[in-house]
Amino acid sequence: MTSPRRGRIPQRRIAETVADELRDRILSEDDYRLPTQEQLVRDFGVSFPSIREALRILETEGLVTVRRGNVGGADVHRPDEHSAAYHLGLALQAGRVTLRDLASGLQILEPLCAAECAKRDDRAEVVVPALDAAIDASAELVGNGVAFTHSAREFHDLLVSFTPNATIRYAVSSYVALWSAQEEAWAEAQTRRGEYPSTHDAECAVDIHRRIAKEIAAGRVDEVERLSRAHLAATQSLLLERFDENVVNASAASTRSLIRGRSARA
Repeated sequence: MTSPRRGRIPQRRIAETVADELRDRILSEDDYRLPTQEQLVRDFGVSFPSIREALRILETEGLVTVRRGNVGGADVHRPDEHSAAYHLGLALQAGRVTLRDLASGLQILEPLCAAECAKRDDRAEVVVPALDAAIDASAELVGNGVAFTHSAREFHDLLVSFTPNATIRYAVSSYVALWSAQEEAWAEAQTRRGEYPSTHDAECAVDIHRRIAKEIAAGRVDEVERLSRAHLAATQSLLLERFDENVVNASAASTRSLIRGRSARA
């Protein structure tokens, strides 16, 4: 009786094993840098094609960018709420979720995050100074359409970023980043048409941001939640009055670049 013939392990399976190990390193080490392909071949004891396939797997996941040519190599990208926003946006787009639906979801979730900021014992030292600085920066840009929208959206990013619960923070930050990209794309389009909202509207947004920050400082949780929800409804209506039934668009090049731009500023 002959023993069964031992087959070679498929290259794809080897590549997946290597990708699993590299993925764990990227996610667990804050400043992880990928070694050269030559070093990876030596470290794992596998072939160059297996290493290249492993890198392709990680590239499709958005964890690395492979640079080809004379200056080849691979850059590592740790996932954050902005990369999550892009993939979440693709799922919403595939599900034909409308901008109005996304806006309604944010009207539920973001005010809860703002309320959590008002509950923090360290809000006067940590939360409010950062919010005030963001408000002052946006106030300087009133009258400068697109730049103002970019800056004003930072206030919303910060509100969610100070939410103590990490699970809520990452989830809602993804929705906020996705909405910000939609709103900033709208602002650019409105500016090109000469239809961007008035300076008065921008000044009102700055004023309500100051009121929200003041109520957070005072710890008035219910008022913070109420103001945040009313403010979101008012500002979202500017976009929704024309595009309410439009489907969330994450795949457009302009939206992708805006989400990546927010990640670079974070």
